[in-house]
Amino acid sequence: QEQVAESGGGSVQAGGSLRLSCAVSGFRDSPKCVGWFRQTPENEREGIATIISYTGWPYYRASVKGRFTISQNDAKNTVYLEMNSLKPEDTAIYYCATSMDIACSGLYVAQYTNWGQGTQVTVSA
Repeated sequence: QEQVAESGGGSVQAGGSLRLSCAVSGFRDSPKCVGWFRQTPENEREGIATIISYTGWPYYRASVKGRFTISQNDAKNTVYLEMNSLKPEDTAIYYCATSMDIACSGLYVAQYTNWGQGTQVTVSA
């Protein structure tokens, strides 16, 4: 059974750091990309970072580039999102998801088909 599970959310003050983890398991065919998305009650879900599983190449949303780093372990079954210099506007539920789309680097929600339950990240001023 295909499973995607996030962990590592929490509360932090502005300027602080958090690391999220995404465990991917049960896939017969390896996902092309594993991405991180976030959503608030006011906004639609948006892609913030993704990694191409085969090459390890990362892609970022402009608003997080230079502050967030996506990476994967050697077994390619866990993807991390290191978040530094956090801002209150980073507060959201963060989701991990997988894509089998060869063009998955575009961070489009519709390209991602298996989603985790989400983990809350709260950044206070």
